[in-house]
Amino acid sequence: MTLLPKPAEFDDSRALRKALAALRSDKLCAACCAVTLAVALACFSAPLIAPFAYDAQNLSAAASPPSMQHPLGTDMLGRDILSRILYGGRVSFAVGLLATFVSIAIGVCYGMISGMAGGRTDSAMMRVVDIIYSLPFTIFVILLMIAFGRSLWLIFAAIGAVEWLTMARIVRAMTLDLKSRQFAEAATVLGQTKFGIMRRHIFPNLLGSVLVCAALTVPSVMLLESFLSFLGLGVQAPLPSWGSMIKDGAEYMEDAPWMLVFPALVFSATLYCLNKIGETLSEAFGK
Repeated sequence: MTLLPKPAEFDDSRALRKALAALRSDKLCAACCAVTLAVALACFSAPLIAPFAYDAQNLSAAASPPSMQHPLGTDMLGRDILSRILYGGRVSFAVGLLATFVSIAIGVCYGMISGMAGGRTDSAMMRVVDIIYSLPFTIFVILLMIAFGRSLWLIFAAIGAVEWLTMARIVRAMTLDLKSRQFAEAATVLGQTKFGIMRRHIFPNLLGSVLVCAALTVPSVMLLESFLSFLGLGVQAPLPSWGSMIKDGAEYMEDAPWMLVFPALVFSATLYCLNKIGETLSEAFGK
């Protein structure tokens, strides 16, 4: 009688505990987590704490420097910069988090299915990824905007349509490796379905890589959104995002530098913190 190795069972929470331990052990990373959380909470609480509405105009106070009434100054239409930063952060964080969730979900499912299927199915699915990769991102977004008009949901779709590709390739490569391991072969011999093997054995082994990729994708997506806004392809005015505020501030850099400086500082600090979190997780999981 041949003794088969027992299929490995994994606790999904183990990767989460490892991630939390890594974030707490690095003081700079812990500070970055605190800053990111504080900024995100402030932005999503904008309707409660913002001193003005994001579209409230006061032409008599247009382009005013920082003051007691307007701590970060106003723009050329007299709109409060602090309020617009808070409301703009809601858009930037929403795009970053939702587009990342969608891209990770699609990439993980697509990559696991491709890797488990193997053969011609795997080759065909990867050719689809290669074709989408070859499309110029900016032209792709412009065509979408022309066809469907500018909207926040279209930005989610446009960014999500390209961000999942890298995750799919990573997951597919890891799935090909994992399914050849003894625990996966033993599970196959014991009668487990491919879906069961993916759910119980493959995905838990991928969780660390998924967390790392998600942490690094959020700032990447936020940067993409700001790039689109800088090109005039972002959210529709008067709804602000950090990218659109930086674009507007760059036009009046000499006359009203605070319009550029404060949104750029907040955006840069947030991106730095998010990237630091991603790097710490990457080191913790050895990716």
